[in-house]
Amino acid sequence: MKTTVLLAGLLFISFPVFSQQPASLSTQDFAKAVQTSKVQVLDVRTADEYKSGHLDKAMQANWLDGKEFNDRTSHLDKNIPVYIYCLSGGRSGAAAEALRAKGYMVTNMDGGINAWKRNKQPLVGIDANIKQTTTSAYQGQIRSTQIVLVDFGADWCPPCKKMEPVLNQFMKENANKLTLVKMDGGVETELMKTLKVDALPTFILYKNGKEMKRKQGIVSKEEFSSWL
Repeated sequence: MKTTVLLAGLLFISFPVFSQQPASLSTQDFAKAVQTSKVQVLDVRTADEYKSGHLDKAMQANWLDGKEFNDRTSHLDKNIPVYIYCLSGGRSGAAAEALRAKGYMVTNMDGGINAWKRNKQPLVGIDANIKQTTTSAYQGQIRSTQIVLVDFGADWCPPCKKMEPVLNQFMKENANKLTLVKMDGGVETELMKTLKVDALPTFILYKNGKEMKRKQGIVSKEEFSSWL
């Protein structure tokens, strides 16, 4: 009897902890949550939709592309709440359910970007006037020093963000041996097509302008070191 009462008490006490993560929020409450809490913001629209305007610091993983979505979201932290949105709430609702089934704490934004805009809430986006790097300019960069490591990534890409501390530490230890060139995967779409860079992040090591190593996804500091 005492055991039953104790278990019931524990369930009662723990229930509010789980209920603190709402399944969905209005745009106004969503905005407050992502500004005042330590959260992960995820845009599940396409890359083109994302570039037309998105929430500040939002990462992007296209729900309609199963491989991209699964790959990118696998790098989210299950200990930090995920606040998710799309254009009108349909895709993000389905994506939220899929992520919850994998153990993530997820809150969907009611009405999506459409509702966000109706309420005149701010969006950020890439300047359409930013010029892409030409192939000749890229060749100049990879020949700037004997050894060059190119990082094709983006602020909105979950695995790219996961790679930041690894890459920073690697460069701190090897700054005298090579040069790091960072290319924005949200901007350099034509260059990526030319170089057959199909996913973010992708790292390419050049020696005297010649490609020596290439890998997409997560790379350990030790593996980077082995490239040298």
